[in-house]
Order: sequence, then structure tokens, then C-alpha cells
Amino acid sequence: MEVLKQLLGRLHPLLVHLPIGFIVFGLLLQFLDRKKKDYAQLIPIAYFWGGISAVAACITGYLQYLSEGYSFESIKWHLWSGILTALFSFLMYFKLNGAKSFNLLNKMPIVFLSIIFLILISFTGHQGGNITHGKDYLVEPLPNNIKSALGIETFEAKEILLTEDNWETALIYEDVIHPILNNKCVSCHNPKKAKGNLLLHAPEEILNGGENGVVISDKNAAESDLYIRMNLPMDNDDHMPPEGKTQPTKEEIKLVGAWIDAGNPFKGTIKDSGLAKELFTSFLPKKENNDYPNIEIKPVEHDSIIAIEKTGIHIDQINKTSNFLSVSCINKPSFSDVDFEILLPIKSNIARLDLGSTKVSDNIFKKLATLPNLTILKLDNTSISGKNIEQLSVLNNLKSINLTATNFESEHISKFANFSSLQKIYLYKTKVLTTEIKTLNEGQISIDYGGYELPALPTDSIVY
Repeated sequence: MEVLKQLLGRLHPLLVHLPIGFIVFGLLLQFLDRKKKDYAQLIPIAYFWGGISAVAACITGYLQYLSEGYSFESIKWHLWSGILTALFSFLMYFKLNGAKSFNLLNKMPIVFLSIIFLILISFTGHQGGNITHGKDYLVEPLPNNIKSALGIETFEAKEILLTEDNWETALIYEDVIHPILNNKCVSCHNPKKAKGNLLLHAPEEILNGGENGVVISDKNAAESDLYIRMNLPMDNDDHMPPEGKTQPTKEEIKLVGAWIDAGNPFKGTIKDSGLAKELFTSFLPKKENNDYPNIEIKPVEHDSIIAIEKTGIHIDQINKTSNFLSVSCINKPSFSDVDFEILLPIKSNIARLDLGSTKVSDNIFKKLATLPNLTILKLDNTSISGKNIEQLSVLNNLKSINLTATNFESEHISKFANFSSLQKIYLYKTKVLTTEIKTLNEGQISIDYGGYELPALPTDSIVY
């Protein structure tokens, strides 16, 4: 019997949409048919089946309430308004069929009854949505200033403000755990809205637990309801926060679990808690590693770009938010040292420069040193030997140099140690006699000699 009750109860989310469809269909027909009366016989039928399906929805909804553990307080308005909707459906059916026995009903204008009916079905549906998604489901996306103007209580999001310098001295609860709970849990578990009689806005309330007991098991996240519910599948009824609410990230859930395993300290720093730095790296500011300087620069005159492109040099704006340029001579293999003068009108805006497969020589270094914002430099497949390459050390933004398939020689490798921002050098197919030097400046600069070979796979020998 209990199984049957549960099965029938779980039909409610399916059946509950039938009366909504029938009733809204009937109201729309009434509006469209207010003059011609072409659907006078069809509209009562829509309301009749709306009433029948509403009765079925009420029964299955009540069974779901009995079997799924909802509190009566949370479903009472939905239940009573659902019953009233079913009764009103039959009332509208009799009204439109011209029932003689309801004198009061006959005196009421059909327009008035239709408006009441629309309000009733809207209220009933809204109450059902509150149960499923929470009372704030519709208004949650609104900005806080609009919520405040509407008299809706707001919860300000709290940021986790950690840096490489302060992460160890930051307070484990106040600066990290509290913001997570505040942003993802407190909207439903606060003094004005304590779902399950659980409050999560303050340490003492967290420890008190809710109607199902404590939510934190001493130093055991795997047995703690707070952590368990966060990890449940989204379609599980016990998953928290409920579907439709902002969900914690995997990193936040993992951190909450580690905090519980560490004894859920409410005082002390991250260092005091003994938690590893890896748990907090996702909250640290991401270091920008753009292939252009992180500065503002004026745009180049469009006429200057057109004039340069007419010589065969290709120019692109790096992105829509930056005025830095990417310059390539892929379509001008004849480009040589003397042609560099063409680039002078845009020299401050050049961040990427591709001179690969051109006629440039070691004499180009002195000229390249005049590009203050050069970040990525490609000189592959040229006659470069590396002589005087130290002249590029004045380029404080230079991060990468590609010297693949050039005449670059081993004796010049040490010169790169004086480059302040250089991170990567490509020396594949050069005249470098040793590949033992993998890095410079204690690992700041890495050297890539290429020549990688993929391991053979059994499928490589298959003949199709």
C-alpha cells in the first residue's frame, strides 16, 4: 500500500500541468470568442476536463505530501488553492452551460468570474513553484536594489578575497567558509526563512543543526549531512541547494568537506587549520599571461595600417579590447632588414611580430629593439645566427622568441639570461650543439629543442 501511495504521489508533477492547460485553453477561447460565440459548446468542455484533471492532481498531490515528508505548513496554500481551482472549474462549467439552480452564479458576469479564475490558477501554480524551486525562484535573478524596492529581503554576496600574500593569514571561517555558505545556503537557512529548521548564518546555529539533527559530524565530512547533500545528484530530492538555486562549485564543496574533516574550526587562520594550499588556489587571483602588455595604448591611424598592408604585410588587431597589433610577413617572404622602416608608424602598437621565412639577418636586432611593446617574436626559417641578439634585452615585454630552423649557435644561449621577461625560446633544428641546457634564470626561461616523437600505437599498423 505504501509503495502504491508513493507511485501515485509521484504522478503529481505530471498531472498538475493538465488542469493548467485545460483552464488556460478555456480562458483563451473565451477571450477570442467574446463576440462571435463560435466556441460556446467547446469552452465548457475545456473547463469540465480542467476540473477532472484538477481533482486528480489534488489527490496525487496529497499522496505525495503524505509519502515524501513535506511539512503541511509548506504545502497548505498550494493544496487549498488546488482544491478551490478544481471547484471553480466545475463552477465555470455549470455557469457556461446555463445552470438554473445557481441563482447567485447566474447573476455574476462571466468576465468577472474569468478574471477570478485566472488569478486563482496563477496563484495555485505559483505556490507549487515555490515548493519545487523555493519562494525566491522568480525574483532571485533581480538586482538587489530592485529587490529592496519591492520589499524583498536581500542577501549580499560575500567575496572570497585571497591573494598569494595573504592566503595563509586569512581567517578560515570568516574569510572563506562563511562566504560560501552565505552565497549558496543562507537564502534558505536564515532567521526569516529556516527551511528544515536549519540556520546556517552563524557558527552556533550551524552546530545546532535542524529538524533532522546535526549537519556536521565531528571531523568526518563523509558522515556530515551538510557535505553529503551538496554532493548528491542534482535530480535527487535531498540535493542542496535545490535545483534552480545558485550551486556551489566543485572547489567550494571540496573545501567545505576539508574544513569539516579539519574539525570545522570557526576561529583561526587558514594556516592554523592545516589545510593545504591546493584547496585555495582556485580562489586566488588568476595571473594574466597575455601575449601583449597589460597597458592602455592609443590606436593606430587607419590610414597607416592601410599603407603598410599595401606592401604585402598582414596586420590584425589582437582583440576588440586592445589596440595592440599582430604583424605578419607570411605573404611577404622578401621582407629584409631595410624594409623594417615600413613598420615605424605602428612600432609602439606591435605586440606580435612574425618575420618567419623572410630575408632578415642578425642586423635586424638593433631595429627590433625599438619596438617597446614587442611580446612575441618569430624569426624561424631565417638566416639568424644569434650575433648581437643581446640587443633585444631592452625589450621588457618580450616573452617568447622562435628561432626554429635558423643558424642560431650555442655560444649565444647565455645571452638570454639578461632578458627580464623572457619565458620561452624555441631552438629546434638550429646549430645548437647541446640540448642539455633546458632552462635559464632558475627556470624562468624554458628552452624547447623540439624533435618530439609520439609513441607507436598498435592501431598504427592496421591496414584498412
